[in-house]
Amino acid sequence: MTFVPAKWPRKLRSQEWFGGDSRDHIYHRSWMKNQGLPADLFDGRPVIGICNTWSQLTPCNAHLRDLAERVKHGIYEAGGLPLEFPVFSTGESALRPTAMMYRNLAAMDVEEAIRANPLDGVVLLVGCDKTTPSLLMGAASVDLPAIAVSGGPMLNGWFRGERVGSGTALWQMSEDIKAGKMSRDDFLEAEAAMSRSAGGCNTMGTASTMASMAEAMGMALSGNAAIPAVDSRRRVMAHVSGRRIVDMVKDDLKPSDIMTKEAFENAIRTNGAIGGSTNAVIHLLAIAGRVGVDLTLADWDRCGRDVPTIVNLMPSGKYLMEEFFYAGGLPVVIKRLGEAGLLHKEALTVSGKSLWSEVEDAQNWNEDVILPVEKALTPQGGIAVLHGNLAPKGAVLKPSAASEHLLVHRGRAVVFEDIDDYKAKIDDEDLDIDETCIMVLKNCGPRGYPGMAEVGNMGLPPKILRKGITDMVRISDARMSGTAYGTVVLHTTPEAAAGGPLAVVQNGDMISLDVPGRSLVLEISDAELAARLASWVPAVEAPKGGYAQLFYEHVEGADTGADFDFLKGCRGSPVGKDSH
Repeated sequence: MTFVPAKWPRKLRSQEWFGGDSRDHIYHRSWMKNQGLPADLFDGRPVIGICNTWSQLTPCNAHLRDLAERVKHGIYEAGGLPLEFPVFSTGESALRPTAMMYRNLAAMDVEEAIRANPLDGVVLLVGCDKTTPSLLMGAASVDLPAIAVSGGPMLNGWFRGERVGSGTALWQMSEDIKAGKMSRDDFLEAEAAMSRSAGGCNTMGTASTMASMAEAMGMALSGNAAIPAVDSRRRVMAHVSGRRIVDMVKDDLKPSDIMTKEAFENAIRTNGAIGGSTNAVIHLLAIAGRVGVDLTLADWDRCGRDVPTIVNLMPSGKYLMEEFFYAGGLPVVIKRLGEAGLLHKEALTVSGKSLWSEVEDAQNWNEDVILPVEKALTPQGGIAVLHGNLAPKGAVLKPSAASEHLLVHRGRAVVFEDIDDYKAKIDDEDLDIDETCIMVLKNCGPRGYPGMAEVGNMGLPPKILRKGITDMVRISDARMSGTAYGTVVLHTTPEAAAGGPLAVVQNGDMISLDVPGRSLVLEISDAELAARLASWVPAVEAPKGGYAQLFYEHVEGADTGADFDFLKGCRGSPVGKDSH
């Protein structure tokens, strides 16, 4: 389908600020002109905001100032006025207690900045993983024309002839040190190879996953997700996106026109095909809540269950984002989905054209990177959604990153009450644990940590690692980095801090995991579970004051996206009263 433009010219939203000769109009224009802007830039042309998450505290986004300049070139060429503005930048590598705690704060910043300013459309400059969902959430709540431009992944890391995947290699090497396979000096030497250029993670971590989700949903131009950050074609993408947003304003093409239920289903299936991050579950649920699309965990299992994982990238496979781009990138994957009958082909994109029309001519240049379906990493990729008395509202697991022999497993629970308890016990040689056990971590969900940190992929005990064991079943209400791997059950809801069944698991309890059967069961009677829950006392103290208190009191569960209850829904873009 092709978008039919609205009649143009028409009065733009920005003209409420700039389009007249009253005192208020002159007030707004005159202050803008102190930046050296000619008068004819306020003659009724579209004013385009460049919503920039640049920050040196967010190293994955530290190159976005340059991309913003490229966006400006495109906007000027297309007849618009670009105005760049900063918003809160959620850097995964530095923010404590976790960047996820601040995703909703960033989304609030984005929403209010767009609505309160004289903007007709916005370019969303994103990179590090929480910046993509937070900007899409904020833009969806305002519903002005918007287009996403990702910062792109960094170049491949290399250490002694081997690829070094950001995050993935860190987890592997830290476990190798515990197992005595790697020296501390070698680890420090490898550090220099991990992040050798600007950009986000070079694995199929959450940053690249969310860039792929934006493209699969139609909110970014085709090909946006995989271009390396330092490749000149990344600047071209920014430039042409700047051109495109002006036409989107002319056509009044909004996020609500693009992010339909069909678009989200396309993204879910794409996530399965690329072996994407479990974090995409939470983020897409939150974005859908802003658009008003009824998306649930059941949709994730329904749409993703039979999708084969065909992208051979870490942490599920062996290559990195550079090779993915050179092989043809996400358009090839989306084309494969379309050919398999797993795509809503007519879904609209920011180009004004259908998703299928953007990818139907894509070619695969490396079938060891983007695999044929018959050679898929796993025939059933996607995200497995589990239910049972341990997860009444659901839990998730990433099959492509798990060990096949553990997908059906029964084991004795070894319980850690919180992350500090885990850190205090995990290296203890007297810890009563073996490789058949199931590690259980509590109080690390949205309210428990607070913020739901990426601690679900708990490192194994050194005495287990020394046996050559590299994976065990792990269960928590936490998240896991998209760069991580293992048979890890995440997002268990209701979370422990909210009194979910996870809170009352005890050492020695038997737990059964059946991923094909989609079940997670604590093997105690209903009466025993009810008695334990009745006597449960919260272990997490509510924060007092500041954003932490706001977060604790208003965050919803992981099963609905961990957004704030008062932020769900689209509030539109009404022009506020002028007080001048």
